[in-house]
Amino acid sequence: MKRIFFTLTLLASLSACSNEFRSKEDYANAMVLDTTQFNTAFTTYREKALFHRRFKHSDVDSLIQQHKQKGIIAAEEIGKSVEQRAIYKLQYGAGKKKVMLWSQMHGDEPTATMALFDLFNFLEGKDDGFDTVRSLLKENLTLHFIPMLNPDGAERYMRRNAQFIDMNRDARDGQTVEGALLRKMAQEIKPRYAFNLHDQNIYYNVPETKNPVTISLLAPAYNYERDINDIRQGAMQLIVGMNKILQAYIPDAVAKYDDTHTPRGFGDNFQGWGASTVLIESGGKKGDPEKQEIRKLNFIIILNALIEIAQGTYQQYDYKAYEAIPFNASQMHDVVIRNVDLGNDTVPLKTDIAIRRGEVTVGRDYFVRGRVEDIGDLDESYGYDEFDAKGLELVQGKTWSREIDSVSVLSFDDAWNLLKEGYMAVKVKDISDGRLHNLPLVLFTQQRFTAAPNLVLSGPTNFFLGKGAKLKYAVVNGYLINLEEKPKSDFFKNRVN
Repeated sequence: MKRIFFTLTLLASLSACSNEFRSKEDYANAMVLDTTQFNTAFTTYREKALFHRRFKHSDVDSLIQQHKQKGIIAAEEIGKSVEQRAIYKLQYGAGKKKVMLWSQMHGDEPTATMALFDLFNFLEGKDDGFDTVRSLLKENLTLHFIPMLNPDGAERYMRRNAQFIDMNRDARDGQTVEGALLRKMAQEIKPRYAFNLHDQNIYYNVPETKNPVTISLLAPAYNYERDINDIRQGAMQLIVGMNKILQAYIPDAVAKYDDTHTPRGFGDNFQGWGASTVLIESGGKKGDPEKQEIRKLNFIIILNALIEIAQGTYQQYDYKAYEAIPFNASQMHDVVIRNVDLGNDTVPLKTDIAIRRGEVTVGRDYFVRGRVEDIGDLDESYGYDEFDAKGLELVQGKTWSREIDSVSVLSFDDAWNLLKEGYMAVKVKDISDGRLHNLPLVLFTQQRFTAAPNLVLSGPTNFFLGKGAKLKYAVVNGYLINLEEKPKSDFFKNRVN
């Protein structure tokens, strides 16, 4: 009975918030920013204190205190996490339309959090050509932001909270203190619009293409039948507007997230509670491992959506265009190598292999572990890097005969030269000066390291590809390296084994 009462009270309070009617003339005269203006706004107001994904609660706390002191955006502590870290809500504007945005309910999904702090800086600006935008937002909207809902997860860079509960599966029961807090905020604020901000894994692709999905969008279903009412239709229209501007930045790299109804999920419940709710998932983009370019896209589409909500111009879009956005496919890998010769003298085999690199967090940094993800006919699989190994043979790497004293002894140029000579691994005596390294080699401290002579499913990925005595490519811990093109020294994220 408690859950039913909660839902009904929200719906009753929202019944008066019907869609506005706007004429074609209104739409024609509406405020619209172009890509140059969005780019300028982001460049000007990008929060420089956040520049990688593994920032901590203390970083966010410090920034919030700075914003609070300026007095333009109100900030208050609305609760604490399981481990007693402060959870904040920031508020801007005094308009009738209430909008609620929350980020990092999964601790390892921080891209939109960075974008929100860029947006906070923008909202505090003045005399820069954007004052009319700020006035529009301030007069028509009341914005409520929760930029880091799961600070304990963020501290460990893990999905779940300190109790190992997935907070996005806690909307129905509110078992976690953080989930209960978000429910409480929804009940008190009664938003008409909501933005549920996440990161998805980088292995989604646009169907039938090798394009990674950089941004995935969704108007969550509020029931199993996936019905479309005015509330969900509004979310679809907002997404049509977002997709329109995204195509100018990342053509053919936008998809929809799975819309299966999840009764425990917050997005689905907010939609059912009467808030037109948009899910934004930050995916992958080649050359953007820290998602700084994707952060910019978040800033742009959120700001654009807020402008359209303030004016009501999102209602001009045909919601049916939302259905034309394809759903995510899941066929991406870090590396796909085709026509690899894995046979032997008695059983020939030329096939494809897919490689993925898993991240392991170490404080504010991380290293990767490459593994063979799949072997076989992978014509429908794609890689951020792809290579046809036809005519090349699998070559086992050598271990350098000399043991080095420490990681610091070996320069990047030294490591590169060893790799080109066919050495895959080097033994290290002392790692007190650092276990993480950016060298294109396997460094190890064990008595012996032997590069595997064969590739096995889920096995390591350390080998060469060559023809005769000529080595063409190396794969070191899942990184594909063209031996004729020296990579940048910050390309690798390895560790001493």
